[in-house]
Amino acid sequence: MIKRAFIFGYGNHGRPITAGLHKSGFRVTVVESNEKNHQLSKEDGCLDTLLIDVTRDAHLEELLVEENDQLICVMDDEHLNVFLTLSLRSLYPNSFILSISDSIHTSQKLKMAGADRVIDLYEASANRIHNILKKPVATKLLDGFVSDTNEISFKGMIIPEGSFLDGIMVDDVNFRAYRVLLVGMIDKELGDNFVFTTDRIEHKLDKGDTIVCMGKDDDLERFENRIGQKETLK
Repeated sequence: MIKRAFIFGYGNHGRPITAGLHKSGFRVTVVESNEKNHQLSKEDGCLDTLLIDVTRDAHLEELLVEENDQLICVMDDEHLNVFLTLSLRSLYPNSFILSISDSIHTSQKLKMAGADRVIDLYEASANRIHNILKKPVATKLLDGFVSDTNEISFKGMIIPEGSFLDGIMVDDVNFRAYRVLLVGMIDKELGDNFVFTTDRIEHKLDKGDTIVCMGKDDDLERFENRIGQKETLK
């Protein structure tokens, strides 16, 4: 029996997930509300792709989802992703719904909206890196991980004097606005050990601390230049 999955969103997350499901033998239906992403899915060879208004229940009902189908909500707009999850749960109460999140607040909303499983992308990425770096062949594995993530790499940055990060709590910095992910840091007040963001310890950033971020090379370079300034991103 061929497994079937509906991918809602063919953007930053939906595109690679769709490719992976195709390789795993799934019959994938891509559902988009964005014309550009819809065209991209067709250019990538997706044969079963639909352009609909995902905010309208009447359009979602026309998908004819069956009970064993997997519903995967990966819209780039997190608010739309929550709304979509809520709508799908109402229309298809027995279907399995997986949704992605990039913050604990969104994760809570998705669970309340009826998602069977929520994947926190921030925590999942950091945990994966954490596990890689703890292995004996860390350098080799890390190189492999980076090369497989499409121009994604890591960069260590020392917080300079006068930086807007000096004296700021980690939780108060919106790293996402700079298009980078904070993996961990060396906090001088805690010694020379590397601390991962998944260790759930509150940190205040200070000049001289080293932070390690993950992202595309251009975004990492821009962020490193930004942390030398006093103003935050507007």
